[in-house]
Amino acid sequence: MPAHRSKSERSDSMAKPLRRDPYEVLGVSKNATDQEIKSAYRKMALKYHPDKNGNDPVAADMFKEVTFSYNILSDPDKRRQYDTAGFEAVESDNQELELDLSSLGAVNTMFAALFSKLGVPIKTTVSATVLEEALHGVVTIRPLLLGQPVSRKVEKQCAHFYSVTITEEEARDGFVCRVQSPDKSKFKLLYFDQEETSGLSLALQEDSAKTGKVTSAGMYFLGFPVYRLDQTVNSVAAAKDPDTAFFKKLDGFQPCEITELKPGTHVFAVYGDNFFKSVSYTIEAVCAAPFTEEKENLRAVEAEILSKRVELSKFETEYREVLAQFTEMTSRYTKEMQEIDELLKQRNEIHASYTTAPPIKRSSSRNRSKGTPKEVKDDGEVRERKHPMRDRTKKKKWYNIHLKVDKRKPC
Repeated sequence: MPAHRSKSERSDSMAKPLRRDPYEVLGVSKNATDQEIKSAYRKMALKYHPDKNGNDPVAADMFKEVTFSYNILSDPDKRRQYDTAGFEAVESDNQELELDLSSLGAVNTMFAALFSKLGVPIKTTVSATVLEEALHGVVTIRPLLLGQPVSRKVEKQCAHFYSVTITEEEARDGFVCRVQSPDKSKFKLLYFDQEETSGLSLALQEDSAKTGKVTSAGMYFLGFPVYRLDQTVNSVAAAKDPDTAFFKKLDGFQPCEITELKPGTHVFAVYGDNFFKSVSYTIEAVCAAPFTEEKENLRAVEAEILSKRVELSKFETEYREVLAQFTEMTSRYTKEMQEIDELLKQRNEIHASYTTAPPIKRSSSRNRSKGTPKEVKDDGEVRERKHPMRDRTKKKKWYNIHLKVDKRKPC
């Protein structure tokens, strides 16, 4: 016989739908590599993408579930937390789903644009139309020469594809692809793997970020682990607490999945990620051979950032403990001050009670100012009080009159 559950337990179970195991959703084993997880996600996301399934609610739910599962398994820390403690360890971080702008209506797009303008992070995904065209090999690919920037304008939810050919020496020295937008537009820099069927599958993507007066994104293949900073990680939770924003600032600092490119031809794309307008941009591919010093500086700075992230984790524990003590002391300080003030008030009231005299009635200043000042004689009669200033004035007048009379007399 099943055990009876309380009303609150039943409501909790109804509010929180059961989630499937992320490994089961993506159809991979618990020992799957990052590449296997990514490949499985690409296939399922493309299968259930809203662009391909119209208003099918089942496909929409599957797409959300696939994306949610990938968000967990693609992050090493979240994957480890899930393997250790299940969903409770990762759901507290407020998982963010990626939004496909091409599937939104005009009204929803306006709301999304408004929230983005207000600083609320909205992660967007590449349109399924672009991904399918790339996979079927029906996109136009333009050559991009090393050291020769190209400036163009791409429409929203569309992509421009470029091919870059590098030699064995250039691959060994390192390679960088960067994109900038002078009007601070949102875009994505994409890198595609070439399939045996002559199609292209998305392998890497970098969202643009504001850097000074422009927005920019770059991919760095330098032969050693290079890190990327995902600024949307924990951004919603951080927005609720400034302290959290500080301590979680480096949580999105994760290593790129590809550290070097092999000799041959590679395909990149610039995707217009704006809500309403097109994106003006400049794309440039360079060999890293002349930038030896910059490579070493980058390696050193990123090592320091990793050390700082470890320090922040330890410092947060200490900070939270001290902050809790400070909050407790501040609360006690306020309480003690209120109690002291109340005791002093009671003391004054007790002191004032030691008297038999009636309470003093004070006349108002208005009543005191009205009427002529009077004083009481010994016999009880009241006469007007003479003001000394008024007497002086009369004396001066008398003196002036007599002085004028004396002046008229002949000498």
